[in-house]
Amino acid sequence: MSSASRPGTGFRPFAGERIAVVGLGRAGLPAAARLRDWGAEVTCWDDGAPARAAAEAAGFVLRDPAQGSMKADALLLSPGIPHTLPKPHPAAEAARAAGVPILCDVEFLFRAVRAAGSRAAFLGITGTNGKSTTTALLHHILTGAGRVSEVGGNLGPAALGLNMLGSEGFYTLEMSSYSLERIATVGFKVGVMLNLSPDHLDRHGSMAGYAAAKMNIFARQSREDFAVLGQDDELSTGMAAGLAAKMIPISGMRPVPGGIWAEGRSLRDDSGEIADLREAPALPGAHNAQNAAAAAAAALSLGLTRADVARGLHSFGGLPHRQELVGQIGGLRFVNDSKATNAESAARALASYDRVVWIAGGTGKEGGIESLAPFFPRIARALLIGRDGPAFAATLAAHGVPHEVVGRLEDAVPAAAAAAHATGAEVVLLSPAAASWDQFTGFDARGDRFRALVQAMATGDMGRAA
Repeated sequence: MSSASRPGTGFRPFAGERIAVVGLGRAGLPAAARLRDWGAEVTCWDDGAPARAAAEAAGFVLRDPAQGSMKADALLLSPGIPHTLPKPHPAAEAARAAGVPILCDVEFLFRAVRAAGSRAAFLGITGTNGKSTTTALLHHILTGAGRVSEVGGNLGPAALGLNMLGSEGFYTLEMSSYSLERIATVGFKVGVMLNLSPDHLDRHGSMAGYAAAKMNIFARQSREDFAVLGQDDELSTGMAAGLAAKMIPISGMRPVPGGIWAEGRSLRDDSGEIADLREAPALPGAHNAQNAAAAAAAALSLGLTRADVARGLHSFGGLPHRQELVGQIGGLRFVNDSKATNAESAARALASYDRVVWIAGGTGKEGGIESLAPFFPRIARALLIGRDGPAFAATLAAHGVPHEVVGRLEDAVPAAAAAAHATGAEVVLLSPAAASWDQFTGFDARGDRFRALVQAMATGDMGRAA
């Protein structure tokens, strides 16, 4: 098999298997089509009528799992659909009653790759925060060093849409807790666990349940594999007990002998400096230093050189909406961190800069922005937008932070630029600490709008962006 290819029409690894696909969103219907191409007898269901109509138009048989027993050998259930808590979907209940395994798309990709005779390595990256950046960064380092890598999973491209790779290839996959609890045979050549903090407790029932799902990143590893483990929180460090793989500790803030860490902006291991992170502008802050350490640990364990790693770190362009530099006007940098839809995420961005003009607001989460008080001294002025801009203003007023409620992003961007010039701040940071649904279709639309406004201001054509 070539390094990146699709087996011919005779490749039917799931011939004779009955697979039910429930949840036909961005990944579900293409997954159903791929499984059908690979010989499976596929039935489909979605609770939404438009998705069912699309499946019917594609020639799939619809079978409502609530209307009878599960007649399948496996259930591919969309990660966003619960199979236990807070309430199991009828498809999951039917599968459980029939003894049918509930799986994710990565499981089917792994089985297909192995059925094709390929030993392509599966690299899994998880953690509460930073997994998208680390996944994209590792893929960038690999491809920059001439390796063949397919990137996807929770990051974006669905696993069953990726190319089939030969034995020298790498599948670099962001793995959510939702997907990790639905793998059965996948073993990761490199498993990366960045950090762990409370999240998705409605789905996992408790921190113990959430941690158990995350621990599956290390399931079925051997001494020939690698477990990259974050050392910057107690919950992650506690996972070291019982690991079968070779453990590589990582930290974004302190030395960890035998591993990879950051001292200031110097990425190091026991042999000395690997890279100067001052030359990696897309990776600011201690949290990105941890991401860099994780990607470096994975890459070095796979045989890449220190020069390969340094070159990849320095050339990495970052991810859209995650501390993305979208413009620079007269020395003033505009950073799009629209993905920060809660205070914890915004804290990571605020911690990365000494003095900022902050654009925040939208649909706030429980607790608002009170937890960000330690970072308020870094804020030269705040421009507040969206539904909960006034609530954010009340918190800032209580702490003496200069601010203004402007309402719309279109008004916030020029006001932020003026405030930066008046105060000497060198960064305008969009890190909303709030969801976007009150004014946008998603955080990505909000970030795209910010980028367009900055670019229009840079060209002096604000009328075009109005």
